Amino acid sequence: MKKQKPIARSAGILLPVASLPSPYGIGAFGKAAYEFVDFLHQAGQKYWQVLPLGPTSYGDSPYQSFSAFAGNPYFIDLDVLIEEGLLKKSEVAGDWGDDPVYIDYGLLYKKRYKVLKKAFKRSKLEGTPEYKAFCTEHKFWLEGYCSFMANKEDYPPVFWAFCQYHFFKQWKKLKDYTNNLGIEIIGDIPIYVALDSADIMDHPDLFLLDEKGEPVNVAGVPPDMFSEDGQLWGNPLYDWDKMEQDDFDWWKKRMNHSIKLFDIIRIDHFIGIIHYFSIPAGSTSAKPGVWMPGPGEKLINAINSAMDGKKIIAEDLGEVSAAVIRLRDKAGYPGMKPMIYAFSTDGTHTYLPSSFVKNMVVYAGTHDNEPIAGYFGRCKRKERQFARKYLNIKKNSEIPWAIIRAGYASCADVAVFQIQDYLGLGDEARINIPSTLGNWRWRLKSGQADEVLAARIKDLCVTYGR
Repeated sequence: MKKQKPIARSAGILLPVASLPSPYGIGAFGKAAYEFVDFLHQAGQKYWQVLPLGPTSYGDSPYQSFSAFAGNPYFIDLDVLIEEGLLKKSEVAGDWGDDPVYIDYGLLYKKRYKVLKKAFKRSKLEGTPEYKAFCTEHKFWLEGYCSFMANKEDYPPVFWAFCQYHFFKQWKKLKDYTNNLGIEIIGDIPIYVALDSADIMDHPDLFLLDEKGEPVNVAGVPPDMFSEDGQLWGNPLYDWDKMEQDDFDWWKKRMNHSIKLFDIIRIDHFIGIIHYFSIPAGSTSAKPGVWMPGPGEKLINAINSAMDGKKIIAEDLGEVSAAVIRLRDKAGYPGMKPMIYAFSTDGTHTYLPSSFVKNMVVYAGTHDNEPIAGYFGRCKRKERQFARKYLNIKKNSEIPWAIIRAGYASCADVAVFQIQDYLGLGDEARINIPSTLGNWRWRLKSGQADEVLAARIKDLCVTYGR
């Protein structure tokens, strides 16, 4: 196995596309996205980390998508379509939600596709060389996805192809702008696909399904310190033996597709490649599940063959066995260390900077965790006391920036923090509480990420060589 080279010492900020400011209810690939990239540049950042970009289904989670390949039509910027003459300003005016900070997905579902359909009806895209080239490039998944969506919604397959064309066109322009400023995009891919997805419809033989097309067992994770019932995700499990027969061709195509979207790819739930938690379908919690062996190195070799030199970050959180560590290190993938939970014991916790190694990515927390201020606003007093002692500060209010500074100062090659933590926001700005509904709603306010904050962050980059 060829070992991945380490990522150069650097820093980045985590902000989902959906969380960008926008006058149309949800973040998109428009003006605010370019302004955020400019902010990253001013702040000396090398990376913008985003969450999965796929079209979301019930629950609005980017980790439960209608396709592992398609893009979310909500992210198509309406102002760009106005500039292209496909929409009128009057057609996008009106109510897109009462609260500019929180996404109203119900309202979006009712309004967004109606607006996009007006743009589609004005479009003369079909039959053009650009459109034909797009359809050819994405032939493996596009037709199946469009048919799948046409069966679910009252819009024809060509409408869904139109949406995908504009999604990828706008994303490429934004990504090119980002890369030209010396910033790379860290993308996130869920290890599993949703049961309600074009992937299952097109490739049912690659999953452990019964004769009715229902899952025999489903994915999740066992009970732990955060959940006494574990997490019951409900995703169908792969038939790894079947996938191995063609050397994991579906995964190769997925990774080859992903490297066109992103510069570095974070594989969510990397543990599931080595061993996965199998829960009987119909269970009401994850408790009845058992660990099963995954494809391990065979899949890693297949993935690496499709990466074209681009790099991977392994989300190695959870029950990390010796086998997980061995394969992660053999592949050369950096793992992750979320610091907010490091102060719950003593100075030996592996998430403390004094325990770090170079080839890793330090976070305060991920999209599944509380912002720093939220966590330390209600954790045990003993934790706050130890955090202040370890970080050499006197006030609880200093903890967020002290943790960020400790991450930057550490030996970890890459430091990534959520924008909420730089802003000192609390639980009101949390992205997701696992295994609950009503998440993925928080958005950045226009002007919150300003020049003053950028200068403060850049000073950290200069001070600590990032």
